Amino acid sequence: MQAIAKPRPSGRRRGLWIGLGLLAVLAAVGGYVRHRRAAAGIPVTTERAVVRTITQVVTATGKVQPEIEVKISPEVYGEITALPLREGARVRKGDLLVKIKPDMYQAQVEQQLAAVASATATAVDMRAKFVKAEADLKKYQDLYRRKLISDSDFVTYSTNYDVAKADHDSGLANVDQALGLLKQARDALSKTVIYSPMDGTVSSLSSEVGERVVATGSFAGTEIMRVADLGHMEVRVKVNENDVVNVKVGDPASIAIDAYPDRKFAGVVREIGSSADNAGASGSGSTSQSSSAVTDEVTNFIVKIRVADRSVALRPGMSATADIQTRTVAGAVTVPIQSVTVRDAAGLNADQLEQRQAKLAKEKSGNDLAVTAERDQARHDREQLVRVVFIKTGGTVRLQPVETGIADNTSIEITRGVKAGDEVVAGSYAAISRKLKDGSHVTIEVPKPDVEDAK
Repeated sequence: MQAIAKPRPSGRRRGLWIGLGLLAVLAAVGGYVRHRRAAAGIPVTTERAVVRTITQVVTATGKVQPEIEVKISPEVYGEITALPLREGARVRKGDLLVKIKPDMYQAQVEQQLAAVASATATAVDMRAKFVKAEADLKKYQDLYRRKLISDSDFVTYSTNYDVAKADHDSGLANVDQALGLLKQARDALSKTVIYSPMDGTVSSLSSEVGERVVATGSFAGTEIMRVADLGHMEVRVKVNENDVVNVKVGDPASIAIDAYPDRKFAGVVREIGSSADNAGASGSGSTSQSSSAVTDEVTNFIVKIRVADRSVALRPGMSATADIQTRTVAGAVTVPIQSVTVRDAAGLNADQLEQRQAKLAKEKSGNDLAVTAERDQARHDREQLVRVVFIKTGGTVRLQPVETGIADNTSIEITRGVKAGDEVVAGSYAAISRKLKDGSHVTIEVPKPDVEDAK
């Protein structure tokens, strides 16, 4: 009897079994790695809380500008006939800056001189008539009292007197009016020549000889130039509304100017804007767009910082960054600023709290409207979050609520909850903000050496 041969498995089936075997091996290896990581703990870096002097700093950017800068605009219109100074020239108070063609204004002065002469002659004539009418009235008043003239004759002479007096007063008023117009014309003529109002430097020149300029009046005139005192410079920075409440006149500042990257300039706050700087606000568009612009707009206030160092010639418009020292605390317990995070009473961070609320809402209702409502509630719950740090004790961390004070760029003051020498978790950000909780196992992560240190 012949034996029946068993069918050999196909190549596709063998490949399937090999793939399943590899997946099983990878799953086992992954589970082992996760188990080892869990046993090893969350990798973190730590630093000791130290006692030191901490200074709260408000950082803002802006531009270098002169403390005093005068915009030179004409009060009369016309053609520029002379600009004796160029940009950058030094000027003294009273030096000639601009000449405007005076022909038209000289003609107006001559016209008003003629008007004054005419008005004066008319007033003299009116005066003579008034004197004659006054004499006639006195003469006929005596005759009228003696009943030598009729009532109608007396009324005629009395009326002539009143008319002559009114004409005389009008003539005098016309003379005053003509004199006023002459004064106005002479004033306009004098304004065709502009002199420097101060000692300084021509910091900007925007017009040339031959150009026609517009006078200042009910609208802005042509800006011909600017004269500034470049010996007294300041930095005008924009400070956010949340920080400006901490800034005071007289606060010291450290100023970094982009043009001089290797040095710092000392400064002091000399003026703080009383109103917000809304230069970037949108002035056009629909109502909804305007409302959105107002809502999204960042509110800043202009703070002027005097530059005390005058050893370097600064130019208007240079970019600068100012660190304003608003408050200093000596002997403060400080930790790295990234060590402080927030948790709720159950130890959840803000993101976890929001996700939990959304999940519960979806499980209850199954619709997105309830999810939105719960997310809003979660945002409201953020106000109930407290500031905490994680203190390392042995191989675990303890969640410690804290109260904080001022902060600088790297550290924050702890007024309650941490004492000097406590080992607090300082990194990583992901571990502090999301992974760590009270009692978590941790391992110390060795910081990677810098490239320079490695060399």
